Amino acid sequence: MFRLRLALLALLLSPFAPVSPAEAHGSHGGSGEALEAGEFDFTPIITIEGHGGFDTNLEGDPKHYAIDGMFGGVFEWGLANGGSFAIEVAIGPALVWGEAEHFYGKVHVDDHGDDHEEEHDDDHEEEHDDHDHEDDHDHEEDHGDHDHEDDHDHEDDHDEHEGHDHGHDHSHDTDYKRTDIKGFLQARYAPNDRLSFELSWNPYYVTKDQGEDIQGLKNELGAKAIWALGDGDVNFALGDGIEDLVNGVYLSVDHRQGWESDGMYVGNYTDPRVGLGFTFGGDEISLMIEAGPRFYVPGSYAGLDPRTDLAGEIELSVPIGDATLFLHWQQTYSWEDAPGWGEGWQHHVGTGVTFTF
Repeated sequence: MFRLRLALLALLLSPFAPVSPAEAHGSHGGSGEALEAGEFDFTPIITIEGHGGFDTNLEGDPKHYAIDGMFGGVFEWGLANGGSFAIEVAIGPALVWGEAEHFYGKVHVDDHGDDHEEEHDDDHEEEHDDHDHEDDHDHEEDHGDHDHEDDHDHEDDHDEHEGHDHGHDHSHDTDYKRTDIKGFLQARYAPNDRLSFELSWNPYYVTKDQGEDIQGLKNELGAKAIWALGDGDVNFALGDGIEDLVNGVYLSVDHRQGWESDGMYVGNYTDPRVGLGFTFGGDEISLMIEAGPRFYVPGSYAGLDPRTDLAGEIELSVPIGDATLFLHWQQTYSWEDAPGWGEGWQHHVGTGVTFTF
């Protein structure tokens, strides 16, 4: 029971907290009890989740949806002083609607529009000069030629424009696209029941070129530290009151870096957060809330300066036998209004179930 609470506590510390069943891209299993020093436990896990992303701060309000099926397990060793060391691994299909998941802060850089406009202006000026010169010789003959050239140029411009739209999928349609493959690998060290350190790798394989998605392996690397200020045991069903919420307060620092499937470095962010976790109800329904600044450094491709956003998460989980139902909502707000990026909110909402065996 204690280990389950610790896992749920760690979950909300990050928008992609990989040690809990309710997290967006990972899962967590275990025997439900803390292991004694020297003990070993392996727990198979299956997590099924439907989730969606809503980038309301970007032009066109792009959206993406997916249904993930993650299959894996948790290897855990008990340590002295109530500590533990765990390795979690999972892999499975991701059914994609719209675009694939992407690292936070990715912007679309497109100079084609500006080049096209400049080229159009230059061509127009040349045509205008030629037209004026030819008018001095034979206006009627050149008028016919000029109309023909205009039609031809218009067709070329139209074809080029169609090709550009096809390549970048500016329509942001959310039709079913394909099935990708995603994975998760994490190592977690907890020297005691209040402190833990995590290293994680979230690979994501795009199975084919489509819209703005490029076939290949996306990568995200993360490191996180979690410190529970209280004992983490706040249960209103057992008579705890509002004054006991201090026992559910925790601090965390999460750092992540991301690369696109073509190898482009998207950037990195660091999230220092304050969180609160507690349980209520006879079935120990867990609720966690956290928030803090997000220090984001975009890759050089974006041509943007580092910025500070606001990020948070709310998560609810309900254990039912060997399964855990979960619902989470991650939100970020940016004050930056720049090319390829806008002021406003981004949201990620997911719900699903984790089975442990």
